[in-house]
Amino acid sequence: MIIITGGAGFIGSCLQAALRARGEETVVVDWLGSGDKWRNVARHAPDRLVAPEALDAFLDSRPDVSAVLHMGAISETTARDGDLVWRTNVDLSTRLWHWCAREGARFIYASSAATYGGADRPEQFSDDPAGLEALRPLNLYGWSKHVFDRHVTGWVAGGAPAPAQWAGLKFFNVYGPNEYHKGGMISVVKVKYDEVTRGQPATLFRATVPGMADGAQARDFIWVGDVVNVMLWLLDNPQVSGLFNCGTGVARTYLDLAHAVCDAAGRPRRGAFVDMPEALRGQYQSYTRADMTRLRAAGYTRPFTSLEDGVRRYVHDYLATADAYL
Repeated sequence: MIIITGGAGFIGSCLQAALRARGEETVVVDWLGSGDKWRNVARHAPDRLVAPEALDAFLDSRPDVSAVLHMGAISETTARDGDLVWRTNVDLSTRLWHWCAREGARFIYASSAATYGGADRPEQFSDDPAGLEALRPLNLYGWSKHVFDRHVTGWVAGGAPAPAQWAGLKFFNVYGPNEYHKGGMISVVKVKYDEVTRGQPATLFRATVPGMADGAQARDFIWVGDVVNVMLWLLDNPQVSGLFNCGTGVARTYLDLAHAVCDAAGRPRRGAFVDMPEALRGQYQSYTRADMTRLRAAGYTRPFTSLEDGVRRYVHDYLATADAYL
C-alpha cells in the first residue's frame, strides 16, 4: 500500500485521485473535520483513513507499505507557533524518514520554494544540495522545510540508513482544484477568480521592491496536475533520488496571472493595487523561478503547463462548474 500524509488536503488529494486511478491501495493520513474537506476525496476514497495522532500506532503495526508520500505539514507562511511547526514539519518528517529506512519503503516528501527566502535572481534558485547552507528563509514555515532538507542531505552524505528511494520536492506556487479549504493560503488564481466573477477588479499588492512596477512581482506558478505527474514519475523511476525543485522554470508576473484569470472567466481585464499587509512585509517573496536543471537531468521530460492553459483549465473544468472538486 501507499501512505499519503495530508492526503485529504490540496496536493495530497489530487495525488490520491491519481493513485486510485492506477488501482493502488492507499492509506490517507489526515483529518476531514466538520467542513467540506471530505469532498476532496469523495470521488476517490482511500482504503483506509488514519487520523494523524494514530499514525505512530499504525506504523508500529508494520503494515506492508511500498511508499510514504509525505504531503502533510503546517503550510501557512504566516504561522507563528514555532514549537507546533517544528513538531509537525520536522519531527514527524524525521520519524517517517527513519521508519521508511528501517522498513525498506520509499519516501517522497514536500519541501517548498519558501526555503529560498529573499532570493531574487534566477541563479539563486538552484536545488543543488551544496547550496543549502547559503539559503535564508523569510518565515517560520520556509525555515522548517529548510531544516528538514538539511537533515536529509546530511544523513545521506554521512552514509546513514536511507529509504529505498527518497525525494524532496520544493513546490513552487501550486494552484488547482481541491484547495478550497485552505482559507488564507488559497492560491491567488482562486482569489482573483472570485473577485472578477463578483464584478470587482482583480486586486494586487503594490510592489515593495524599489524600482519594481506594481504587479510586476513574479512567481513560478505550477498547475497541480504537473506536480502530481512529477511524483508519479518518481514512483515509476525508483532509481531516482534527490532534492528537486518542482516548478515550471518560468517566472510570470501577478499581472499576467490576473489577466489570465479575467480572460478565462470571460471578464474584462480590470485591476487595482492595494498596499501589502504589514503581516507580510519582510517575508514576502517578490520573485521565484525554479531551476529545473537537476530534475531534467534525472530524466523527467514532460512539458509543464503554461500559466494561461492552467488557469483556463482550472476555471473551465472546475471553478465555473456546479462541482469544482477533482
